[in-house]
Parts: sequence; C-alpha cells; structure tokens
Amino acid sequence: MYSNTPPVPPPKPPASQDVSRISTPSTGEAPRHPPFHDSTVAELGSQPGVGQTNPSGQELEDPGDKWLPKFLEDKSKQDLSDILSDPALLSALTHSPQTIHPSLKASHDALQAALVENMDRAAQLLDLEARLAHQRATTQAQLLATHALERQWRAKQADMDHALAPFAPASLYQRLAQGVAEQEAVCQALEESFLEGEGDGGLATEREVADWARRYREAKKLYYLRRERKERWDEGRVGGWR
Repeated sequence: MYSNTPPVPPPKPPASQDVSRISTPSTGEAPRHPPFHDSTVAELGSQPGVGQTNPSGQELEDPGDKWLPKFLEDKSKQDLSDILSDPALLSALTHSPQTIHPSLKASHDALQAALVENMDRAAQLLDLEARLAHQRATTQAQLLATHALERQWRAKQADMDHALAPFAPASLYQRLAQGVAEQEAVCQALEESFLEGEGDGGLATEREVADWARRYREAKKLYYLRRERKERWDEGRVGGWR
C-alpha cells in the first residue's frame, strides 16, 4: 500500500551558495531532474498487482519495487512528495489508463470480465426465476383443476354405485336367496291348498286336478331352478361372481 508520510526533504545547500539562484533557473522554467530511484521512488513504485497474469493467462514480468510510471519520471521530489500526501491524487495516478501498471490493468480487466459474466449470469437467473414462477403458477392451477375433477369423479362414482346397487353381486345373491325362499313357500301353499280341499269332503273334478298339477309342477320347476342357481353360486361355479 502507499504511504501518506512525505519523504525526508533533501539536504540544505551550503551557506556560501545562493539558494534563490539554485531553486530558480535563469530561464524561468522548472528544472528537469533525472529519474529518481531512492526510497520515494520505491514507495511510489510499489504498485499493487505486480507479477499478476494478463487475461490471456501469461505471467506478467515483475518490474520490481523501483518501477515508476513514465508520467512521474521527470517530476521533482517536491512533486512526488505532494502526490504521496494526496490519497485521491495517488489513487487517480494508480488507476489512470495512462499511468496504470500492465499487471494492475490485467487485474482490472479480469475483474471487469468477471463482473460482466456475473451480470450475464444474474440476467439468466432472473429469466429462469420468471419462467419458474410461471411454471409454478401453471402447475398450481392445473393441480387445483385436477382436484376439482377428482371431486366430480367421486360424486359421479357415488351416483353410479347407487344406480347399480340393485345389480351388484351382493344384491343379486340376496335377491336369488329371497326368490328361493319365496318359491318354496309358494310350493308349500299349493300343497296345503290341495290337502285342505280334500279335507272338506268334496271331490275335485278332473279339470281342477289337472290345473292344480300344472301350477304345482311349474312352481316346483321354478323352485328347483332357483335353488340350483343358488347352489352353483355357493360353490363358486358362477362366472364373474366369485
């Protein structure tokens, strides 16, 4: 880092010399001094970033701690001292395009490239975030619509189950068992009516006997048919109702 402490002033000239004549040239122009390489120059030359790589990946040569920008090579010690005592001016000289060291410029270029890449990534992330929010909203709407359709399907299924309840296997088996019992009762009622008719002492005509026999035969036939169906069902021989 740069120091804000000014360097030690140069030694005073001998008393026999005229200071005003030494400090003020006869031509009225400021004296030009050769490049300085003392501690003041070394303090200015300790630029940050020396020895770093350029954007192409090549290592930049380290010029050492006595490097000095060409802009300052012809400045007097007093000018250099003024520059060191002004942090704003020192920072401006350090980062100015005309006086910046190539290694520091390479560092700035790499940082600028990284910043541009980060901005591009941030823009991509913002675009992805917007697309994700849109997809999330769309998915949420589809999920709500699916839940509504599921509720409607369950209601329709309940109505269908209620409408098909009489034709369900349990209902059909119950109706078959009830039909067997009812038909058995009909046969018993026919037998009892025939026996009661004989108990009255009256003789049934041949036509009445034939009519009763026909009705009893048909009732018994239906009873045996229903009982056979129930037995087959109980044995698991009814296809589709096991």
